[in-house]
Amino acid sequence: MFNPFKALDRIGLREEKGKTMGEEKSFEEIRVGEKIKRLRDQKGLSLKEVADLTGFSTALLSQMENHLVSPSLGTMIKLARALEVKVGDFLGETEGEPFTIVRKDERKKVSRFASKDGVKYGYSYESLGFEKKDRHMEPFIVTLEPATVKSSKTSVHEGEEFIFVLEGEMEVILGNHTDVLYPGDSIYYDSTIPHRVQCHQDKVTRILAVLYTSST
Repeated sequence: MFNPFKALDRIGLREEKGKTMGEEKSFEEIRVGEKIKRLRDQKGLSLKEVADLTGFSTALLSQMENHLVSPSLGTMIKLARALEVKVGDFLGETEGEPFTIVRKDERKKVSRFASKDGVKYGYSYESLGFEKKDRHMEPFIVTLEPATVKSSKTSVHEGEEFIFVLEGEMEVILGNHTDVLYPGDSIYYDSTIPHRVQCHQDKVTRILAVLYTSST
């Protein structure tokens, strides 16, 4: 019988060691950049060509590929469109199955940071949909935390996003509109609107985020 969780071993994630129930679990970042570079090379595209397709600078793309900066969720969607692959390809997934069950301690975890100096960019995320083949939705549990690198940049990409606040307070910027959402609040918007979400008043916040795009 197919066990979707064995796929975690096949994609090279390091197992958490020495942890018992109730202890905080640490995790290694999935090296998304290496997979982006491999897929770019397979497509025969230069950094400049991918930059032209995505609007990202060649310097930023190079930093991603060299594991100096991890791409955000919106960035991965834009890269997937440019490379004509699925977001799951960046997460090292196999061909997948028609369904997948993800236990709470078996989520695929990715953390945004600049590994060279330990800079945190304000959130980490856990994939809830890995190994579901041919999916158009990308569900994540996202932890928003105070960033050591402040940014006012917004994200724009194809698709839609739904966010439900689980804990804390989330500030959302949508075009010229800014609002604060609290536990139990939700928001649903077109990803073509310039947007950014972050924790409010430096309170660590957890959200359920579902991204939809027909092309990834």
